Amino acid sequence: MNIVVIGGDAAGMSAAMQIVRNTDGHTITVLEKGEITSYGQCGLPYVLKGVVDSTEDLIARNPETFREKYGIDVRIRHEVEQVDCDRKKVYARNLVDGETVELKYDKLLIASGASPIVPPWNGQHLDGIYTLKTIPDIEEIMEGTTKAVQQVTIIGGGYIGLEMAESYRALGKQVRIIDRGGQLAKIFDEDMGELVHEEARENGLELHLDESVEGFQGQDHVEAVVTDKGTYESDLVLVAAGVTPNTSFLEGTGIYKGIKDAVAVNAFMETSIMDIYAAGDCAVQYHRIKEKMDYIPLGTHANKQGQIAGLNIAGIRTPFRGIVGTSILKFFDLTLGRTGLSEREAVQEKFSVKTMTVQSTHEAGYYSKENPMTVKVIYDAGTRQLLGGQIIGKEGVDKRIDVLATALFHKMKVDDLQDLDLSYAPPYNSVWDPIQQAARKAD
Repeated sequence: MNIVVIGGDAAGMSAAMQIVRNTDGHTITVLEKGEITSYGQCGLPYVLKGVVDSTEDLIARNPETFREKYGIDVRIRHEVEQVDCDRKKVYARNLVDGETVELKYDKLLIASGASPIVPPWNGQHLDGIYTLKTIPDIEEIMEGTTKAVQQVTIIGGGYIGLEMAESYRALGKQVRIIDRGGQLAKIFDEDMGELVHEEARENGLELHLDESVEGFQGQDHVEAVVTDKGTYESDLVLVAAGVTPNTSFLEGTGIYKGIKDAVAVNAFMETSIMDIYAAGDCAVQYHRIKEKMDYIPLGTHANKQGQIAGLNIAGIRTPFRGIVGTSILKFFDLTLGRTGLSEREAVQEKFSVKTMTVQSTHEAGYYSKENPMTVKVIYDAGTRQLLGGQIIGKEGVDKRIDVLATALFHKMKVDDLQDLDLSYAPPYNSVWDPIQQAARKAD
């Protein structure tokens, strides 16, 4: 059987490895537009900061390893331009010599990922304006971050924007964040977002919220960012305005798309066309709380969907059980964790929303009061179903957000949190964990 995989990162290579591990005798060809396979994109900001020594440290397996050790025909610098579903053929352009490559498939996996969004701003062609999604991106950014760069402007206050803002402050740069919305980290509710704003300002970030970028000024290199409220001198600009699925090459194939033009799939990662699968940042994910398809492109989801796609291509019928939208972010001295629905999302989904927010500590109160923590729990007033949680603090956020994520995955009620047998010792917790404290106060 000839298996073709479009995309050589998290989802694509996770799938390819599952096929290798569970079957024999298949030909697996991976078409990757870039030159690097299977690497940790989430580690890119930490290379700039110096916490990660080199981009090489982010690479799990290179193309040579896949070829020589696992027998996977990885073809880098090959961009897929067309899929012919009737003839079961994929057409890719070799970016080195410009030749078109034609491949016949029995099974096809679309794992083409997503690309940064760059609106059609005036002057976006100027040098010194960057996006961040790949290893070559961070290497280009680092090369452009010279000693002469003092004023850095980041457009967008999401994951990448906040992580890169912290990294640039660590390098001693002056950093401003411009966001067209009224809040950084919009995956959090406004009340929790204020904690993010406080941390940003305490660490010297200049915030411009409710402000829209209109373009850039400069001759060859960017010199200023122009918004609807002002003009700001800038030596370097990072555009971190979100991503869009790489699915335009599927136009005319009959493959259905869902939210934000991500490929629509079922629980087995199957698309609307037989023998074609999709996974990762180019595909939708089933949200267990919303009970419908969503689009939350994260590395955790991509790896899991890729694994599931590979098992199903290998003939091992396995469903993807869905996501609850868990994420975590380090921002200066704070850890920001969230899972499930925000209060805003829960209202949009027509739940009868109630919330409980408590101020607590990572350790027992009598042991130390130096690690405050804010915990917000969202639940349905009628059914008492747990809908989501948000935690912001200096320590202990990670373990507690994962407890809430587990509870959400299994659709527990807010009152059930009190019954959990969680670990306790004064250096790590109170007798009642902060999430249990919130649950106990739920009306």
